[in-house]
Amino acid sequence: MHNSLKSQNMPNNCPLCNGASTVFYRYKQRLYHRCNNCQGIFVDAKLRLSGEAEMKRYNEHNNDVEDAGYQKFVSPIPTAIMCDYTKNHKGLDFGAGTAPVISKILNDNAYNIVQYDPFFHNYPKLLEHKYDYIACCEVIEHFNNPKKEFGLLKRLLQKGGKLYCMTDIYDDTIDFHKWYYKNDRTHVFIYHNKTLQWIKDEFGFLGVTIKGRLITYYG
Repeated sequence: MHNSLKSQNMPNNCPLCNGASTVFYRYKQRLYHRCNNCQGIFVDAKLRLSGEAEMKRYNEHNNDVEDAGYQKFVSPIPTAIMCDYTKNHKGLDFGAGTAPVISKILNDNAYNIVQYDPFFHNYPKLLEHKYDYIACCEVIEHFNNPKKEFGLLKRLLQKGGKLYCMTDIYDDTIDFHKWYYKNDRTHVFIYHNKTLQWIKDEFGFLGVTIKGRLITYYG
């Protein structure tokens, strides 16, 4: 933490575990807190984008489901799913966004997966069912209310199912000021390995594995 911030610490409860936090990073109009309990790093609530501004930012993404580079980037999730599940299992692409590339890859391999996204695939009926596996690629860092969202994801998962997430994980060797991942203003919650373990314990997952950017929770 930058020394200049030590005198500016103010309580701001963590949106994941409700733990007390301290100011972690402040620069110009950016302010992040770090939870003293789960070690999650989160944007000050007053500085979050409005829903309209958030949607506008997502629409600026130039992702293309046919782009080979984009398919390679997300490939750890569909590769794991096709290793762990068959075409007879039912999957959910949660937070599929404007270019649901994971669904594209799995559909091309005759897998049964549906898309949900509160902005672009807003089909609440899909949240009334359970799924053998859930893909959540570059999504969890956008959670304004991660406690609510992880609770929902756990409820949507069949017993014995798997939740596959991809995100950049922060560790204490990273220079946060230079770290590109914080620069997207829709990235409002950043995870540490301790945060991911806390989620496993709190929401009753049987286990979690972390391989680079791929995080797998076992239901």
